[in-house]
Amino acid sequence: MGRPDDQPLLTTAELARRLNVTSGTVQRWVRTGRIRPTLVTPGNQFRFNLDDVLEQLSQPRKRPD
Repeated sequence: MGRPDDQPLLTTAELARRLNVTSGTVQRWVRTGRIRPTLVTPGNQFRFNLDDVLEQLSQPRKRPD
């Protein structure tokens, strides 16, 4: 996943604010595979590219059987 150099990566809290959801929702989406972070820091913190996340959220979800 490439990202433009002029678009900074967002923390979980920053992404949550941009999407008007809680940080817990963002963490659940990562845990369940709904979205993938652009980067995971050595401290196991997520960083996100907003455009990548919006693209991932626009994809249809597969329903569990």
